[in-house]
Amino acid sequence: MNARDYAIQCIKDEAQALLDLIPKMDEQFDQAVELIMQCQGKVIVTGVGKSGHIGAKIAATLASTGTPSFFINPLDVYHGDLGVMSKGDVVLAISNSGQTDELLRFIPMVLHMEIPIIGMSGNPQSLLAKYSTYHLNVSVEKEACPLNLAPTSSTTATLAMGDALAVALMERRNFKPQDFAQFHPGGELGKRLLTTAQDVMITDNLPTLTADMHLGEAIIHVSKGKLGLGVAIKDGRIAGIITDGDIRRAMEKWQAEFFDRTVDDIMTREPKTVGPQTKISEVQKMMNKYKIHNVLVVDKENRLIGIVDRYACVL
Repeated sequence: MNARDYAIQCIKDEAQALLDLIPKMDEQFDQAVELIMQCQGKVIVTGVGKSGHIGAKIAATLASTGTPSFFINPLDVYHGDLGVMSKGDVVLAISNSGQTDELLRFIPMVLHMEIPIIGMSGNPQSLLAKYSTYHLNVSVEKEACPLNLAPTSSTTATLAMGDALAVALMERRNFKPQDFAQFHPGGELGKRLLTTAQDVMITDNLPTLTADMHLGEAIIHVSKGKLGLGVAIKDGRIAGIITDGDIRRAMEKWQAEFFDRTVDDIMTREPKTVGPQTKISEVQKMMNKYKIHNVLVVDKENRLIGIVDRYACVL
C-alpha cells in the first residue's frame, strides 16, 4: 500500500472504533450525565500523557457548553493543587488502561474527600473502573497504528465519548444558541478585554493571617477561606502568602515540630499581586505563567482588597 492507502485505512479503523462504542453506552452513561447535572461544584478532568491531552480538550468542551470544568494533571496534585478540589465537585478520570500509576495514586485523595469519580477507560475490570462511581467503557479492538501500539483509535474513542457527554449535558440543560454565544471564545474574548479584577474578586471572609501565627491555627483560617491559601498581613499590608501545599510540605518536613512553627517560616514573601483595574485576560496570563490558582488584588499601598480565584477567569 502507498501512503494514502495507509491513511485511508487509519480513518476506517478509527471510524469503526467510534461505531463500536455505541453498544457499550449503557445506564452508566446516563447515570454519569445525571451526576454531573446534580454537581454543585466543578467537573475536574484528569489524566496522564495522551489521556491528559484528550482530557484537556474534553474539559474545554464541557466548559464552553455550560458545564464548569477544568483540567488538572494528577502529578500537580502532589505539589499543592489539591486545594482546587472541594465537596460538590465531580472528577472525570481518564486512562486507557485504567491502571496508570500516577492516576491511581490520585484516586485515594479524591475518595477521602468524598468526591464522586467518573472513570473513562478501555478496561472495565481495571482499578480505575473499580473505584469509580460510574465507568464509561471506551475500549477499542485495535489501534489504527500499524504496530497496534501508538494511541490512535483509543484516543479518538475517548475524545468522542467526551463529546457525547458534553452534548448529552447540553440537551439536559436545554442549552440555547444564546447560551453558546456567552461561552464561545469570541464572546469570551470580548468579556475578558472589559472585565477587571475588581469586577470578579472575592472580598468577603478573606483568609488573613499574621506572620507570627502558629501553623496549627493557620490551617483553620486557610480551611475556612476555601481558597487553598492564607494571606499574612503586617501593619495592614501584605507580608506574604501560604498555600495548602506549603502547609503539607511543612508537615512532612518538621513532623512533630510542625505546630511550633509559624506562618513566617513558610510564607512566600512576594506573592503575585495585581491592581483592581487589571484586566482578567492579564490575570489569567499571570496564573498560567506562574502556575498559580489565585492572585491577590491590592491597592496602591499594598493593602489586600480582594482575591481573584482561577474560576472567576472562566467567563
